Amino acid sequence: MTNSIHEMIRASFKCEDMVKCVLGLKSLDIEAYKALLMHGPQTAEKLGEILNRERSTAYRSLQNLIACGIVYRETRSIESGGYYYEYVAIEPQEMKRMVKKNVDEWYNQMNELIEKMDDKVNALVTRLEDDEAKQK
Repeated sequence: MTNSIHEMIRASFKCEDMVKCVLGLKSLDIEAYKALLMHGPQTAEKLGEILNRERSTAYRSLQNLIACGIVYRETRSIESGGYYYEYVAIEPQEMKRMVKKNVDEWYNQMNELIEKMDDKVNALVTRLEDDEAKQK
């Protein structure tokens, strides 16, 4: 995975790399999301089995996916009493809309910062000119 936008532009990266970057996910998180899409709602324990990982590792990935909004959990009742959680992946098209929205928001924020650069550069130039004038 690349470490900067500059590297991403010049590298051969995949959709998964972009999603990981935009949503702040790890490779295992993407694997967990795909597994939920393929196998349907799962408990953390069952997802761990599918991913061939410990339940606690699957649970951490699920928490990452919930935090970014592409997975949610549903409470299921046990007939004999109690409950358990099943984790559900949102549809890929909805995830795509989320990623696009995040990219659009980031783009707008970066453009605003770029526009403010003129003021910062002008202030710096003025200060340098003032410093030069004082030295003469």
